[in-house]
Amino acid sequence: MEDADKPSLTVCLPPRDKATGGAVVVCPGGAYVMLAMDHEGKQVAEWLNSMGVAAFILKYRLAPRYRHPAMMQDVQRAIRTVRARGAEWGVDAKKIGVIGFSAGGHLASTAATHFDDGDPQASDPIERVSCRPDAAILVYPVITFTEPTMHSGSKRNLLGENPDPKLIQSMSNEKQVTARTPPTFLVHSNEDAGVPPENSILFYLALRKAGVPAEMHIYEKGPHGFGLGAMKGPPDPVLATWPGHCADWLRLRGIARAARAPVSK
Repeated sequence: MEDADKPSLTVCLPPRDKATGGAVVVCPGGAYVMLAMDHEGKQVAEWLNSMGVAAFILKYRLAPRYRHPAMMQDVQRAIRTVRARGAEWGVDAKKIGVIGFSAGGHLASTAATHFDDGDPQASDPIERVSCRPDAAILVYPVITFTEPTMHSGSKRNLLGENPDPKLIQSMSNEKQVTARTPPTFLVHSNEDAGVPPENSILFYLALRKAGVPAEMHIYEKGPHGFGLGAMKGPPDPVLATWPGHCADWLRLRGIARAARAPVSK
């Protein structure tokens, strides 16, 4: 078995005296063929830790070696693992969120719309607990595979060249929102040409229709892939405000410690 066959979690814990009991599974983007482990992984974990939140960076399986449902199984297993082993990491089982960027945002939205309550009869104790996240943060996410605004590369990499229409429908996550979808925070830019903001808008409207608490920020300027505020160099002073808004939102959910948090450099 090669490294590409082994999904893994990198555990990043805040100082014990600052820990809130909150945790977030981090899903970096990369169109389901690579992982942006720095600005959508390591930097995000540092930001979460600065608020007393435990971070778990997910290295999930990728195309072309893997297709759906491998990636979904990886994020579901990650959430179950954090919940089942929470005591050893100081994590509250009811304060486990998921954050994803771009295709990682699709994976995070999949976790938020495709989940179960666990199998109490399972021999593996991890499989006995729920894989439903308690909160979702979606940053310039891929959401839909049925609209003209879809990201065709992520669709092809995840589902293959000629996927079944029912699978396309199932993985267009705006169509899978229910009242049990967790509260969600969305971030996008109006200029995003890679993954148009309609992806976030469709998900937000579905959340509204289902009565799920939601907050969305669409910035006028900004490229795809801006991470916490910049891919390279100093943070953009406008885009870099979203982590602060998200920190407020996480605090209201009882997950984060501080009302505001500095952006990682």
